[in-house]
Amino acid sequence: MANTKSAIKTIRKNSRETLINKSRKSRFKNAIKKMNILIEKKNKKDALSYLPKLNSELMKIAKTGVIKKGNASRNLSRLTKKINSL
Repeated sequence: MANTKSAIKTIRKNSRETLINKSRKSRFKNAIKKMNILIEKKNKKDALSYLPKLNSELMKIAKTGVIKKGNASRNLSRLTKKINSL
């Protein structure tokens, strides 16, 4: 257990940041799942209209450091390829 005031504050801060990061990670996963559902339904029009929102969402999450920028770009690139192959 933490003994000093600063250690106690650090524990509180870490727990807050963990909750925020979990919610961001969840938003990341949900956005990708939503796009995959649109692709599975072969709904190219809706998938193309959702693509800019997905890009924005992934880059916001990458900017905070929850995922790396390359990870976001890679996911976006793969999903775009799938959309174009419809």
